[in-house]
Amino acid sequence: MFVLVNLKAYPCDPVAVATAARDVSEATGVRIAIAPQAAHLDAVADTGVETWAQHVSPVDHGSHTGSTLAEAAADAGAVGTLLNHSERRRTLADVDAGLSAAERADFETIVCANNPDQIGAAAALGPDAVAVEPPELIGTGTPVSKADPDVVRDAVDAAAAVDDSVDVLCGAGISTGEDLAAARELGAEGVLLASGVAKADDPKAALEDLVEPVA
Repeated sequence: MFVLVNLKAYPCDPVAVATAARDVSEATGVRIAIAPQAAHLDAVADTGVETWAQHVSPVDHGSHTGSTLAEAAADAGAVGTLLNHSERRRTLADVDAGLSAAERADFETIVCANNPDQIGAAAALGPDAVAVEPPELIGTGTPVSKADPDVVRDAVDAAAAVDDSVDVLCGAGISTGEDLAAARELGAEGVLLASGVAKADDPKAALEDLVEPVA
């Protein structure tokens, strides 16, 4: 199972969370990555944890003020990127262009989507993985695997019907080891989470609890 922790713009210490993730990953053998703010990519990467960008812009080098250039994120230590998170939705054309930008930087990619129908469309664009995240559950502490397990099952089926090489992850409300185990049982290859770790009083303990069922 792959665990990707999105720090969003939460007021956490990204280096402390990254160090905890590195230590838990090394101790358990579970793949854990951190997606910090762009300004913190290099500091997080310096801890040795697998580091992802929260987003890269669908642009090449040029006059694109305010954009997150994929090559710049790679230079800072990122090895992958999320695209189309529910808090940063893009058109299908922009997602496709974002994937092209990520490919230039040799990034692994996860395209987020709200539901199984969108998962099928996202999988058709050829990312490494897709992630189903019903937006109404994000940050609630109620995982989709409990609120509506069929969303995960149907997302897995939708991706497989298009391209069975595209992994499916699930997000929204993931915070415990029970949630991770349920996601695996429903066919997911990993999870996205944010507040369950970024807002935890003890991020290392939160991660240890999360990965315990698969460690």
